[in-house]
Amino acid sequence: MALITGGAGGIGACMAKLFCKHGAKVVLADIRDNLGEALQREIGTEYATYVHCDVTKEIDVENAVNTAVSKHGKLDIMVNNAAIIDDGKPSILDNDVTDFERVVRVNLVGPFLGTKHAARVMIPAKKGSIITLGSVSSSVGGVATHAYTSSKHAIVGLAKNAAAELGKFGIRVNSVSCYCIHNALAEGFFKLDDEGFSKVYSNLKGVALTEEDVAEAALYLGSDESKYISGHNLAVDGGFTTINPSFGLFSQSSL
Repeated sequence: MALITGGAGGIGACMAKLFCKHGAKVVLADIRDNLGEALQREIGTEYATYVHCDVTKEIDVENAVNTAVSKHGKLDIMVNNAAIIDDGKPSILDNDVTDFERVVRVNLVGPFLGTKHAARVMIPAKKGSIITLGSVSSSVGGVATHAYTSSKHAIVGLAKNAAAELGKFGIRVNSVSCYCIHNALAEGFFKLDDEGFSKVYSNLKGVALTEEDVAEAALYLGSDESKYISGHNLAVDGGFTTINPSFGLFSQSSL
């Protein structure tokens, strides 16, 4: 049984479909009610339940977790997926504190509340998997905004800290950090069309990252196949955060 925040669309919806394909029941937690209800119908109400949830409000997160437990008797997997990004403003002088705080509320406070309330019901069960969606911005700077990058760095730290605490209860906590995906969020931020995305740098040639790839990584971390993996940040980035493409023996700057 899995609860996915931001589950009504994008990567979250992709995860929901994949989890259900593998026999899981899911609760879709989101503020996009029309999308969430439509996805619930598409997957089927025997597998999916939609609940309105603003991840910045503790009462909403608590209710989403309680809904999952009351409907299915347990919570096996918690996926903190909901996230937003602010407008790209290259100068920190142009960045507004209210925008910064808004991003941090969703991207950091949301996963904190999701982790807290998942732990509340997982601790008595002595098992569970908590997964938080990071980004290449969790490891390197310069890709996105100050607010987004700060929040994505922070949630990796949160996952590691929670893993340190919750391991004694048999609860695993990990994060998944992916590279740029051609989806609505990236389109809106980077202002790229299909041709523009085809030219985005990738160290791993011959394959393009998709939402399904990220969903598969989350499925792995939620499954028994990863039963001894905790406190890990799984990079799904084709090696982007591993190498410096502009310098060194394998430099691609001249390609």
